[in-house]
Amino acid sequence: MRSYSSRADRLPRVSYHVVDPDGIAPTADFPCDRRSISDAADLANVAVAVYDLAPGEQLARTYHSHEHREEAFHVLSGRLWVETPDRMYEVPDGSVFVAEPGSPHRAYNPQAAGDSVRVLGIGAPRGDPAVPYEEG
Repeated sequence: MRSYSSRADRLPRVSYHVVDPDGIAPTADFPCDRRSISDAADLANVAVAVYDLAPGEQLARTYHSHEHREEAFHVLSGRLWVETPDRMYEVPDGSVFVAEPGSPHRAYNPQAAGDSVRVLGIGAPRGDPAVPYEEG
């Protein structure tokens, strides 16, 4: 006798999430208000977070690069500034700044800025640690 499984038994597990970043607790010990969508949705491969930077705050803990991680910062509102060894980038509302692996950067909102900036940050692979950049 042959046994047959249902179509649902043959499909890979699927999962969906609707996440309100404002409903996520901020990441502790971070230089700005950071809400980890990856943690809330239990994502294993990609780091996704929303950052709210008041004037004078920076996005990450340090000026850094990643050995393998590609990062993209989509400015949802305000204006983000990104320092690199070669130049300063001004990233306006609606634009995306991309840092490839090995590319040092420091994203921040200047102290003199009149408004906060909100950024959606995406990076993969997720577990690739930040490598502090030593200006020289």
